[in-house]
Amino acid sequence: MKRTIRATALSVGALIAALGPPAGAARADSTAPRIDLRILVVSDGGPATDAVAAELDAAGTPYTEVDLTRSDRPTVDAAFLADTVDGRPRAKYQAVVLPNDNPFAAGSAEMAALASYERTYALPQVDAYTYARPEAGLQYPVSGGYSGTVDGVRAQVTAAGQAGPFGYLDGAVPFEDNSPSVGESYAYLSPPAAGADFTPYVQASIPGTSKQGSLVGEYRHDGRRELVVTFVYNQYQQQFRLLARGIVEWMTGGVHLGAARNYFAVHVDDVFAADDRWDTQLNCTPGDVDCTGGAGTPNPIRMTPADVDYATAWQSSHRFTLDLVYNGAGSVDQREDNNGVDQLADKLIADRDQFRWVNHTYTHAFLGCEQNTTVVPWTCRTDADGSTKWVDRSTIDHEIATNRAWGQAAGLPLQSDELVTGEHSGLKLLPQQPDDNPNLAPALADNGIDWLASDNSRDPEQRKVGPATTVSRYPMNVFYNTGRAAEQVDEYNWIYTGRAQGGSGICEDNPATTTCLPSPLNTGTGYGDHIVPLETRIAFGHVLSNDPKPHFIHQSNLAEDRIAYPVLNGVLDGYDTLFADNTPLVNLRMKDIGTELQRRAAWKTALSAGQVTAYRIGDAVTVQAPSGVAVTATLPTGTTLGGNAFGGAYAGEVSGWTASSGSALTLTLPSSAVAPAAAAAAETPATRPAPHTKVPAGMTEQVPYTPDS
Repeated sequence: MKRTIRATALSVGALIAALGPPAGAARADSTAPRIDLRILVVSDGGPATDAVAAELDAAGTPYTEVDLTRSDRPTVDAAFLADTVDGRPRAKYQAVVLPNDNPFAAGSAEMAALASYERTYALPQVDAYTYARPEAGLQYPVSGGYSGTVDGVRAQVTAAGQAGPFGYLDGAVPFEDNSPSVGESYAYLSPPAAGADFTPYVQASIPGTSKQGSLVGEYRHDGRRELVVTFVYNQYQQQFRLLARGIVEWMTGGVHLGAARNYFAVHVDDVFAADDRWDTQLNCTPGDVDCTGGAGTPNPIRMTPADVDYATAWQSSHRFTLDLVYNGAGSVDQREDNNGVDQLADKLIADRDQFRWVNHTYTHAFLGCEQNTTVVPWTCRTDADGSTKWVDRSTIDHEIATNRAWGQAAGLPLQSDELVTGEHSGLKLLPQQPDDNPNLAPALADNGIDWLASDNSRDPEQRKVGPATTVSRYPMNVFYNTGRAAEQVDEYNWIYTGRAQGGSGICEDNPATTTCLPSPLNTGTGYGDHIVPLETRIAFGHVLSNDPKPHFIHQSNLAEDRIAYPVLNGVLDGYDTLFADNTPLVNLRMKDIGTELQRRAAWKTALSAGQVTAYRIGDAVTVQAPSGVAVTATLPTGTTLGGNAFGGAYAGEVSGWTASSGSALTLTLPSSAVAPAAAAAAETPATRPAPHTKVPAGMTEQVPYTPDS
């Protein structure tokens, strides 16, 4: 049946969006409305809208939040949503996110204003988590659908989803099921309602039937477009993290400020050195400062040439590069003790171009305060007046410069302005050392260090230390003093069980610790059954969170049982099964990670201060930011800036950073990037309020664990 377009139902701006500019028309059409590149997030305090806001925050995409739980919130009316600038109609927001399809009271003027706004400017609405019902384009669950837990369900992206906003996924969307005793996800699964213009993008099987029910889909009605999401989630859950990019791309039409990529980098510390081994009888590490009184005999762990061969083959098969963080004195000591022979160093140096290399100081010396190790835990030594005794500047200089010289003599392809100090020492370390070593900053300047590693579990924010900027690294809970799985489990049991079970009691002293064990793990199976899945999930969560910070392990974990690889395989192989080839993992070296974090911080500051202006008129996008603040955006493939291609390809679009001089930048979208058009329909009243949607108890509290040691 031929549809008659009723022009009276669309504004001039919507008609232009629907029809597109005529051939040869100017990019900034004189009659097109201005659409500001900002999202309106209307929140009810629930986890779903908070998750969408967190995704926008992480990407650097500006938004305005209206909290419906606050009595002093602004009223959402026509003046709040739109106005006129320089004689041109302006939409203040390019998309609207609501907690459900209608969170307002019956007959709400605010919902009517939103519906009118969306029709007028052909702007989309995301229903962050709503009940399946005809008003949202779906059948009621009681009519052959399903409502209940979807823990462990393996949903699928539909052909329409892959051809549209979720084309960066290979197809599967697995839902987490991390605890059999906790309901982690709840959903309404229903087919489209009879006669509804509804396109499922992500769906799953309805239990007990051969039918599919929608979890994410697009509903077109009343001149409006809604993305209808019918499962509850929080910002940390894998299923949301997999779909978050597509939700943002759908609501922005692939035109927005900010960018997101999936990053993974792994630093391997103490290369060339040997790591002291955990003693399963003493429950400490002989040779370590906290294993005092001459207890035990050190039995160090050190890689072999065969471990290097394994590492290079593993890298090749996974298209991934490890960062080897090295201590040259480890090889010097080995040669002195073995008549000049060090087969490991010979092999690593021969294969040096297979890896990236980072200076880890010459001897791995502690570069903070002078340590008093006669007590457990150790303390800082003090002068007679009580002031802290610090490792001096010349010692720090020697550790940095000698290791660099050793690496250069070995032909290692170094980035000489990167540094990882032993144990991140020199930086503040609570509770013993609340301040940075004052001699650290001048020593960094002496040696031209611009990027200094810090431990994310104790120093997560990027900051300046003299001339250097920190790069926080995530510690993996794969311990430096273990080369065998049984040792790892034994130490894990000791740390995370109670004193009555022979453990350290850390969980009794710190009940908030999330890795506490109800009983010790089996030393034969506990690593593969418990530790590997948990550490894989934590690291994978970072990968899916647009987080470029590197993870770090130790050379001991690539030796003997090679216990790091099951975790790394879990991340990399898991990623390959979920993402399309157009969305590869980004594997940056430390300096580039630091630069990315630095740019993000400056961008976030400029956004918070209201110093960024960005809008779209037709096929022209204009962005203005303070001088020196790089601009970041995600745009359709074919976008140009000054006649040159903008950004780099990722996930079916282009994104990246571009320098700003303080003047307005004008980006030209490809002719194919026509703004989404509203469906032609007569204006109708807003739907009645959405019914209550269920949120499983405890779901919002489930967050990933980051090791604190």
